[in-house]
Order: sequence, then structure tokens, then C-alpha cells
Amino acid sequence: MVGATMVEKILASRSGLEKVRPGELVNVPVDLALGNDVTAPVAIKEFSRFRLDRVFDPDKIVLVPDHFTPNKDIASAEQVLIVRQFAEKYGIKNYFEIGRMGIEHALLPEQGLVWPGAVIIGADSHTCT
Repeated sequence: MVGATMVEKILASRSGLEKVRPGELVNVPVDLALGNDVTAPVAIKEFSRFRLDRVFDPDKIVLVPDHFTPNKDIASAEQVLIVRQFAEKYGIKNYFEIGRMGIEHALLPEQGLVWPGAVIIGADSHTCT
């Protein structure tokens, strides 16, 4: 794919297409879904509305309570509790409890959870870094 960006090449390869263009919608398998103590509770609330008994793949979900650590108040502690309980309920292997984690965007490469060409989604403005 001459003239394509690195992201276009990865998305084309992972979607099985010859090439992709900016603005095009493509189906790409997700290698990891990342959530933190700010964004994950919102996603968990929406997920709960569907009353599902399992997540798409507990090994492909990473939850890191790194924004409110240490908890600054009761509300932030409740956010972390929502994430912790979700991880326990659905067997999320990559839940990084306070004390065994760091900043989510540095933690993933430090733990070997990212690799070249991986497709990782996360609801945080720094996930792309």
C-alpha cells in the first residue's frame, strides 16, 4: 500500500481489505479494550442495560483505575468500586488493582499487552499514544 499511513496499513491488513481510506467504516478485530476509573463505569452502565451474562472476551479487556488513585472522595471511590466489581463478576484477568498498576498508557506496554499491529480501543484521549 504505497502512500498509505501506518494506521491505514494496519486497518487494511486486519480487516482483510486491500486498502482503506480515511472516513471509511471497516470491521476490525479488537485485540484489547481498555477502560479506566473515569470511562469504564459509563461503559459498564451501558453494558448492564443489555443484561448479558458474559463479556466478548475477558482476556481482551484491560481495566486500570489510575485517574482517582488515591481516591479523592467518596464519589471517586465508588467509580473504582464499579470497575473492581465488574472485573470480578466477569473474570477480567487484566484488572490492575490499586498498588499493582500505573498510568494505563504506560502500563500496557510495560506488561507486554501491546504489540506492533495490535488494535486497541480505549475511551481516553491519550489511548492513541
